[in-house]
Formats: sequence, structure tokens, C-alpha cells
Amino acid sequence: MDDIRAIYEDAVLNTSATFEETLPDRAEICRRRDAVLAAQLPYLVGVRDGMIVGYCYASPFRPRSAYRYSVECSVYVHPDHRQKGIGRAMVAVLVDRCAAQGYRQMLAVIGDRNNAGSIRLHEGAGFREVGRLPGVGYKFSRWVDVVVMQRELGRGSGTPPD
Repeated sequence: MDDIRAIYEDAVLNTSATFEETLPDRAEICRRRDAVLAAQLPYLVGVRDGMIVGYCYASPFRPRSAYRYSVECSVYVHPDHRQKGIGRAMVAVLVDRCAAQGYRQMLAVIGDRNNAGSIRLHEGAGFREVGRLPGVGYKFSRWVDVVVMQRELGRGSGTPPD
């Protein structure tokens, strides 16, 4: 979890990919992972040369019951290992696992319309932009948009759930 926290630290302190401005402590990072696992959702790590270089997980999209077939994708890659296929590989596995569990929609809530790497990664994984929330965050002394991307899983919304 120290490696996971270090990867997230870069995102918090140097990017607007997350709107968090203070790095959570190790216990909080562990609590978040435990919540994903308790919800029986995937939490994946990317490993290269024996080193954790990224992580990706699904979480419930919203807490109300009608959202129970929708999940949110989060992915973070160590800055030295970006654009090397690690994020794309993790998201592909995440999509497959969530579809196998019966989820029908996956959303990515991407901090910053200028986050071209994350937008490209999600487009490559079959997501499409479905909306923008202009200026909903304020980080690094500027207003930051959110880009919402979505992809169907399994049979999507074409049929009722099993």
C-alpha cells in the first residue's frame, strides 16, 4: 500500500486528475481499498519488473439502489510509467471483471478537460464522452472541469438485468 500511496501522491500534488488536495494517510488509503473489496469489486495493480507501477479499481457509481448496475473506474499510473500500456491493460481487465459480475455501465469521472492522457486511455477502452461539468473544481489556483465518460458493459441498458 505504500507504493499505491506514492502513486496517488503524485496525482494529488502534481495533477488535477483528482480533486483531492491533501494526500490521505496510509490508513485512509487502506480503508478505501478495503471498501472496494468489501463491495466485491475489483482492485487491480499493475506490475512491471517486480515493481507496482499503477493501480485501478471499480467503485459504486452512486450510493442509491437504482445505480446498483453502474460502477466508476479509477486508474492511476506512476509518472515514469505512463503511456506504456499499463493503464490500458488494467482498465481492460477491470472492464471484463465488472461485466462478468453483471454490471451494465462503467463511468469515468476525469478531473480536468486537459487530462488528455486519461481521456485517450478511456477512449481506447471503449468509453465515450457523455458530458462536461465546467469549473466544478478549484485546484492549483484555477477552475477545473470534469469530463464524464461512459461505456456499456455486457448487454448495457438494452435489456433488464438478470
